[in-house]
Amino acid sequence: MLVIDDAGEKLGEMDTMDALALARERGLDLVEVAPMARPPVCKVADFGKLKYEKKKREAEARKHQVVVEVKEIKLRPKTDDHDFDVKLRAVERFLADGDKVKVTVRFRGREIAHRDIGEDQCRKLADRLGAAAVVEQPPRMDGKQMVMLLAPGKKK
Repeated sequence: MLVIDDAGEKLGEMDTMDALALARERGLDLVEVAPMARPPVCKVADFGKLKYEKKKREAEARKHQVVVEVKEIKLRPKTDDHDFDVKLRAVERFLADGDKVKVTVRFRGREIAHRDIGEDQCRKLADRLGAAAVVEQPPRMDGKQMVMLLAPGKKK
């Protein structure tokens, strides 16, 4: 196995027992870093310190990670203009916050025969949003409802 010391200096290839003896002599641990490499790479280091540093790196990565939520807006084929405008403003607010928006048009009873009205509502919403939204998934039927997925577009 290839052995590296805690400063990152190569100590060369050596037998497992010799590497363990070297680590014990320095009061450190022998940690396998790359088991799939040929020859396997081990590091003479303090295992507790390595675990702590890895945990810190992961916590830092999580801190800078952006969580995208999916908000949902429900419409009906008979949704009036004013109600549509209210929902449009809500969608704009969600997109401005960086969230995705799932637009659902629910059909009840005989309304299912007029899918074109639901599709028109979805297209009207997307057109009114303009560059603020990108249609990630175009309107499609899912049982008794039509679903469209919008993602935040370019910032103004």
